[in-house]
Amino acid sequence: MRAEPIDLAAALAGFTQLWSPRIVTRVNDYDVRIAKVAGEHVWHTHDDTDEFFLVLEGELRIASRDGEGGAEREVVLPRGSVHVVPRGVAHRPSSPGGASILMFEPSGTSSVGDRHDPVPEHVDATTGHPL
Repeated sequence: MRAEPIDLAAALAGFTQLWSPRIVTRVNDYDVRIAKVAGEHVWHTHDDTDEFFLVLEGELRIASRDGEGGAEREVVLPRGSVHVVPRGVAHRPSSPGGASILMFEPSGTSSVGDRHDPVPEHVDATTGHPL
């Protein structure tokens, strides 16, 4: 862990890849990740963990489904908003205009969950990259 504070704006300026989270630091057994996002991610589910989102810049949308093939709903998160997707809920983040986000996830959690639709080329299926 770093002894110095981490400037999130500078950290975000250090990479350009979309949907490719960077691990800023760790808290206990959790990664604090940042990512730049635009367009759509992939429908996916984390079976054993909730997923926390904080919008640093822009706007993030998170579509979710109730059960297998269930009704869809969408939450819209403007800058400064937080949202938690409960474990086991299929969801797809998206950002038509682009956004920067911060996430808390257990270390080793895949960015495309435990179950997912086919992963498009613009989405990085990763457990996070070092900052």
